[in-house]
Amino acid sequence: MPVAIEPITGRYAHIDIMGETYRIYFEEAGEGTPLICLHTAGAHSSQFRHLMSDEAITNRYRVIAFDLPWHGKSNPPVGWQDMEYKLTADFYAAATIAFADALELDRPVVMGCSMGGRLVVRLAREHGQKFRAAIGLEGSNRPSPWWDNSWLDNDVFARGDFCAALVSGLASPHSPAEFRNETLWHYHQSGSDVFKGDMHFFRTDSQFEADGAAVDPSACKVFLMTGEYDYSCTPADTERTAKTIPGAEAIIMREMGHFPMSEHPERFREYILPVLDQIARMSD
Repeated sequence: MPVAIEPITGRYAHIDIMGETYRIYFEEAGEGTPLICLHTAGAHSSQFRHLMSDEAITNRYRVIAFDLPWHGKSNPPVGWQDMEYKLTADFYAAATIAFADALELDRPVVMGCSMGGRLVVRLAREHGQKFRAAIGLEGSNRPSPWWDNSWLDNDVFARGDFCAALVSGLASPHSPAEFRNETLWHYHQSGSDVFKGDMHFFRTDSQFEADGAAVDPSACKVFLMTGEYDYSCTPADTERTAKTIPGAEAIIMREMGHFPMSEHPERFREYILPVLDQIARMSD
């Protein structure tokens, strides 16, 4: 029987981020316009494997997804055992720019989900000339209000099974069980306190409400795409954010949840392909 081999290549790059060198793992597939993909909190680049195996995308986009330091196959810094991991907006933005520069990518598209979806608002404002478009999946310009944040300091965040249980309700009931469970497995694999460290960015260091008005849509058009079942970044959050960004488009994805690219890849492609078509026409 022939062996099915996916068209995905994985490699490591040693990249300087804010004065320290990190060993970064990334996967890629396809040719054409670079499309950098940013994973969700506590997860890794495997969330984008379905996009990398879709010829309708890879025949004109070079899809590239990297693991942030501390995540997936990327290393934490030397001496990590004596550190408390806390992701900051400055480091997250610097890591994304450093990765694009290290690979010498020519005005890539940047697409992030959840915490990555929020970061693209800042990237579009501060680095719009570097990116031809920004796609925020489940992205807004500020954290949604939670009545009680005290549980964020609970020690159970060190456990991958707790993190998986925490996000399980964010998946749409319409998503196939196979892919919902695969999405949750990414959280089971999370390192100790990594999800908790990402929450520092997501809950307390990602207020980008003042950023949107300064985005130049002629340099970097912003697309915000959110699943109707997402209660972490609600459709209302997305539509509100889009109104603050010149030229931004808000797209609400029916029957989708918080992890569209991994929990329901077939439905997601119905929404992402027209957006990628539009970006391709803008680049011609």
